Amino acid sequence: MSAEIYRDAWGIPHLRADGVAGLARVQGRVTALDRAWQLEVERHRAQGTSASFLGAAALPWDLLARRARLDDTARRCFDALDPDTADWVRAYVDGVNEGLAEGARRTPEFARVGLTPGRWEPWAPLGVWLGIHILFAGFPAKLWREQVVRHLGEDAVGLFAADGPGTSGSNGWLVGGERTTTGAAVIAGDPHRFIEDPGIYQQIHLSCPEFDVVGLAVPGVPGIAHFGHTGTVAWAITNAMADYQDLYRERLRRTGAGVEALGPDGDWVRAPRHSEVIEVAGEEPVPVEVIETERGPVIIGGLEGLDDGTPEAVSLRYPPRVTGDLGFAALLPLLRARRVADVDRAFDRWAEPVNVVLAADTEGGLLHRVAGRVPLRSAAARSRLVPAWEPGHEWRGWHETPYGELTDGTAVMANQRGPSTPLGVEFAAPHRADRITALLKEKEKWTAGDMAAIHIDTRLGSAAALLDHLATLDGLTAEATALQGRLLAWDRCMDADSTEAAAYAAVRAAVVRRLAEHPAFAALAVPPAYPEAFLPWLALGPRIGFALEHLLRADELYGIDRPAAVRAAVEEVAGRPPGTWGESHRLTPWRALPGTSYDEPGLSGDHDCVLCTSSVPGTTDLAARGPAARYVWDLARREDSRWVVPFGASGIAGSAHHRDQLPLWTRGDLVPVSTDFDALTKESHALTKEFDALTKETDV
Repeated sequence: MSAEIYRDAWGIPHLRADGVAGLARVQGRVTALDRAWQLEVERHRAQGTSASFLGAAALPWDLLARRARLDDTARRCFDALDPDTADWVRAYVDGVNEGLAEGARRTPEFARVGLTPGRWEPWAPLGVWLGIHILFAGFPAKLWREQVVRHLGEDAVGLFAADGPGTSGSNGWLVGGERTTTGAAVIAGDPHRFIEDPGIYQQIHLSCPEFDVVGLAVPGVPGIAHFGHTGTVAWAITNAMADYQDLYRERLRRTGAGVEALGPDGDWVRAPRHSEVIEVAGEEPVPVEVIETERGPVIIGGLEGLDDGTPEAVSLRYPPRVTGDLGFAALLPLLRARRVADVDRAFDRWAEPVNVVLAADTEGGLLHRVAGRVPLRSAAARSRLVPAWEPGHEWRGWHETPYGELTDGTAVMANQRGPSTPLGVEFAAPHRADRITALLKEKEKWTAGDMAAIHIDTRLGSAAALLDHLATLDGLTAEATALQGRLLAWDRCMDADSTEAAAYAAVRAAVVRRLAEHPAFAALAVPPAYPEAFLPWLALGPRIGFALEHLLRADELYGIDRPAAVRAAVEEVAGRPPGTWGESHRLTPWRALPGTSYDEPGLSGDHDCVLCTSSVPGTTDLAARGPAARYVWDLARREDSRWVVPFGASGIAGSAHHRDQLPLWTRGDLVPVSTDFDALTKESHALTKEFDALTKETDV
């Protein structure tokens, strides 16, 4: 045996090889066979070349990728890798290149846009990782805070503090052995991201003499980074909500020698500049000027300022651009981990994104920590844009990453304030974390099989603010009074078959629209002339929708009569025919190439439920974000672990395993984790002799 591909009943790839490099190579190959379109979309997005086949809709992203220098940063980070990690990444890329042509032949999207797969360079996986996560910490929220301060003042920032529309979250919880029936720990949870088709996570099993690991991989990236189980230790992460990217206002000028930027010591310093051209399918090419100051690449404006004539440029400073390190040196040690201490040491090498980590091993070891790089700098830089020409905003080293503790034998991570509090500015509301904690207290002993019920809990903790206002209203019409009574008696569960959940969401949406239309917020209704990629963070309606709880509970809100807004909303909704939440709250996954028509299911859950299926209140009930996977890692018996993804193992439309897990995911069911190769099906075409020979040559 050199390298083999097996499949389970769900088409999930189980890979076995003689060595680490051979395993990386076959992981790259099977990913190219299953996810060729997804791989090429992500590679092009990292390079800023996706508009060349996706058209003008992809241009805003390509402009950001070029200006932020994502591809160049990936090259720098690859060049700085230690030799073992670099060889491992190269082996994965070799496998991708060997499988891409066949994967593309299987995948209709390539023919639809006339795209021929390109050759992956060794740094492409680092570019994919960076492209996926460059907006993960939500630095555009600093642009929003600038707008709020400019128009409403400093005190208004806290009113809008919420898990914003561009921020990803997650749930995760650890139950120690003293709280389980087996005496061994269980880790469970679900990462919340924009739901993509194909999915952002790939269920996979990697086996070689050094390790045997199951977990959720990111297609295009070797190994298993975020969620894995080696048989003796398991780990999982959530977004720490840390702030580790800064935006600087820049003063630029053109000289005979090039471009200069004003620095904090009063000197004008040369800022490298060059021009690039972005090809756009069906349209004229678009030139882009790329400028980089000593702070970082200019991502907004330039020498000519903004599109509306504002003389402003904004640069982005982000850790991998500064350090040349994306944290890839952590990935192999994670695969080789045997105990919690090994996982802990591996995450010491982690860089981006900054995560909260839970881990447990079969000897009773437990871990709760933050991992990643967060710079030490001024408080102003953490919150808003700062002037590059003023001293005091430089980076002064790195924060120590904090550790958390277990309480009553459990730990819960749901993007709330916790061990990462010193590292962030805004965190998710505590509702999901509080609800998971309360549910875990309902039983003294837990099993791995019990965890699915927590995954799909639908109680909406943030409903109280609106319902409290509703309870104070009198003099309503008969229809509105009846609706008021139904909502006040409602169990506050956002179930797909609930008419009360649908009515609550409709009243909430109507309140959001009324607040967004109020003259007090008129100045925030028109965003500044920033690039289109940042507009989701600057849209007033979604900001009010996600911050509604704060806005309704504030002592005073710029003279807005909030009870009157709630009254008008409930009267508006009362006259509508009743419907269910699932009729309007339907799954809406992102696809790089729109046009594929599916009858997507109605969903239970909502933004502040444990079952976090997010819509945008006041804008749409459609759910674009939710659990991108669910997992349960059992440390007593790995075979009792469970997992599921929103669609399936295959990224090829129409294939048997493209969407076969969707009904389970919708219901909250999980798929058994298989690890016994004797119970799996070996691929009939497996690998060619040529591939086997190449694998032997590269293995170490």
